Amino acid sequence: MTAPLPEPRSRSLRLPGLAVTDRTFTVPLDHHDPARGTIEVFAREVADPAKTGQDLPWLLYLQGGPGGKSPRPTAGNPSWLRRALRTHRVLLLDQRGTGRSTPITGRTAARFPSAAALAEHLGCFRADSIVADAELIRQQLTGGRPWETLGQSYGGFLTLTYLSQAPEGLDACYVTGGLAGLEATAEQVYRATAPRVQAKNAAFAARYPDDQETLRRLARQLAKEPARLPDGDLLTVRRLRFLGLELGMGAGFERLHWLLDEALDADGAPTDVFLNEVAQLTGLVANPLFGVLHESIYGQPGSGPTAWAAQRVLDSLPQFAEDADPLLLTGEMILPWMFQDVAALRPFADAAELLAERADWPALYDRARLAANQVPVAAAVYFDDMYVDAQLSLRTAAEVGSVRAWVTNEWEHDGVRVDGERVLGRLMDMVAGQL
Repeated sequence: MTAPLPEPRSRSLRLPGLAVTDRTFTVPLDHHDPARGTIEVFAREVADPAKTGQDLPWLLYLQGGPGGKSPRPTAGNPSWLRRALRTHRVLLLDQRGTGRSTPITGRTAARFPSAAALAEHLGCFRADSIVADAELIRQQLTGGRPWETLGQSYGGFLTLTYLSQAPEGLDACYVTGGLAGLEATAEQVYRATAPRVQAKNAAFAARYPDDQETLRRLARQLAKEPARLPDGDLLTVRRLRFLGLELGMGAGFERLHWLLDEALDADGAPTDVFLNEVAQLTGLVANPLFGVLHESIYGQPGSGPTAWAAQRVLDSLPQFAEDADPLLLTGEMILPWMFQDVAALRPFADAAELLAERADWPALYDRARLAANQVPVAAAVYFDDMYVDAQLSLRTAAEVGSVRAWVTNEWEHDGVRVDGERVLGRLMDMVAGQL
């Protein structure tokens, strides 16, 4: 008989303008085999101090990723949180393996006796397990009352899994930039988004034409002699291209421009400031699971091994060659070389190969249940999204019951973080029947 799970622990504190309660829950590592042991999952309850005594509905925030922890509230809260706190009590969940939820790091990965053991462990950190965690937490926290969810990016993928596994736990769902293709393989996703990555490169070049020469000079220099980053890794041309991850965000063009603005010293060598920022932007120290599980989030029955799908797509497109001119930066693509070149990912290298070869993934989406869904879902689909293909999203919206899609090109992928008051406000109004 499996022992009962320990009671959750909590700690309350006050931040400027916020009432906060930190909560730690114990959950099974493997919800299908509780005998494998337990892990801890952390979540932070946030409320308006003036409303803590009120019986407010809960809003569970499902962060993007995979591998990203939930945002940490500050006095300058994102506007979506300010909007939510007017009517809801918000739960900021650190998805298992991230933040304070038994985090998986290079150090913890090194403790496993074999790559196979690590890969088997990592298989318990996909959407199905995250949703099962959320359901256990809901039962303990709300007394079984359904709650609402806000899923940003990968959080939208989680929302579809939640609607597949436990729709009875949901009152309404809001999705921003995260309606996944229900049957899309990793390769299909990258083939759909690669033209948009190329288009973002072209738009960046048109806005900041001088930066193209800076990229050329950097590439020539790094091809001759890679530069040493502060953490000891080498900055190569291929790692330089990973900076293209910025191009799909609202302020990404400007962040990249100002980074390149200070990239070279008077002798044409990369500056210390540039190298330090590149190490932080491309090192994945805070979220190694973003790299380790990135293609695994598309693994489903019949999809076959992911087998480094992004690399296959890039290899088939000559314009993305490392020696092409103009040099194209890559987008949200995890490539096998990263597990040799990036210190935070090296302890996962052999396990990542096993995950790339795995073909027996359990299902993430129940298409019949989704088609019959009655939980109201309002989804913002960003027309120019570089990471989640809008056409795949609209196909999903048509296949899932009770989904209303709002297609907009006013924001990039991070629209809810940039202007959450308007984005979340509109989605809530859509569910309420006011739009």
